[in-house]
Amino acid sequence: MTRSERSPKLNGVTSSSRISARIAAIAESATLKVDAKAKALQAAGRPVISYAAGEPDFPTPEHVVEAAVIAARDPKNHRYTPAVGLPELREAIAEKTRRDSGLDVPISQIVVTNGGKQAVYQAFAVLLNPGDEVLVPTPYWTTYPEAIALAGGTQVDVFAGSEQNYLVTVDQLEAARTSRTKVLLFVSPSNPTGAVYSPEQTKAIGEWAQSHGLWVITDEIYQNLTYDGVRAVSIVEAVPELADRTILVNGVAKSYAMTGWRLGWMIGPADAMKGAANLQSHLSSNVNNIAQRAALAALTGPQDCVTEMRDAFDRRRKVIVAELNKISGIHTPTPEGAFYVYPDVTGLLGRTWDGVTPQTSLELADLILEKAEVAAVPGEAFGPSGFLRFSYALGDAPLLEGIQRLQKLFA
Repeated sequence: MTRSERSPKLNGVTSSSRISARIAAIAESATLKVDAKAKALQAAGRPVISYAAGEPDFPTPEHVVEAAVIAARDPKNHRYTPAVGLPELREAIAEKTRRDSGLDVPISQIVVTNGGKQAVYQAFAVLLNPGDEVLVPTPYWTTYPEAIALAGGTQVDVFAGSEQNYLVTVDQLEAARTSRTKVLLFVSPSNPTGAVYSPEQTKAIGEWAQSHGLWVITDEIYQNLTYDGVRAVSIVEAVPELADRTILVNGVAKSYAMTGWRLGWMIGPADAMKGAANLQSHLSSNVNNIAQRAALAALTGPQDCVTEMRDAFDRRRKVIVAELNKISGIHTPTPEGAFYVYPDVTGLLGRTWDGVTPQTSLELADLILEKAEVAAVPGEAFGPSGFLRFSYALGDAPLLEGIQRLQKLFA
């Protein structure tokens, strides 16, 4: 059945022709869709435990909130400011980038954006021409495919399963490369898997990208959330000469519990950042000044809040991995970063549970929501079927209770 055959007609015109094909093709964010469904069920009185949303359950640190309150009272923050961001915030971002990514950049090569999503969108928009290919290590975050498609690019999936701890190899990337390949997407730590590339793996991939003249877009939003002494080495630190062809994406959302503040940034070569700045000047202009002042306080103020949240995530990480792996048919690699686990659930498929026989992870997710009142995001949102994503950025008690419900369902 074609799309037009599926589309209802309004006044004799198919809905698909009423808006642009480009926009009509955008899929709703799967993670937000599952989270919204869980919240609707909760509002209806069902005791649903949701592992869907990728946001910390902690409040934004008090000193960050106080900085925003003070900023809101200052009339200078009630006016337009530079579209690329406040100079003092960009200085703080430059310092963080030197410290955590090993890259020294002037503030002229930093653009402050409305969250990391805008930075991702603008990065692809700046680099891609129609038909350019992007190598996307898979599983991937749900927004990347839409941003690539909107920029006219072609996504090429490079899949690594649980047996590889979800880490692609240079050989796999080389097998997927063609004469049309322009960009490599590199994400470490990963959403949805929590996988972190070792320094040696990062260097090997960076050297490979450099040798073929590829651009790299590296999403470092989770770089400060790693465990067991692991450090997420930036690809530009591992291969410094790659900096002239790399755009770094980052933000305060995850490490500082500031998802709702919508504050991210992008860093890259001067020509690419000039293009991004021009785009943003027409798209959104400056980011909310209050959020920018709050982000400045987050980056320059006390960092003990980051450590406390990371310690809590680490404790939950250990619990959820251990408890999920008690379920026969589930294999959960131990993530080294972010706040997600990505169990391989192929061992549960094709078997009958409480009268239902799921054949895909999408069907399995529906089963556990209906029968166990637990919300998780199916693997189809991130690539192939056969997996579920659980965020462990929720309280200790509900985290354990939800997995115990699954243990009972799949006993």
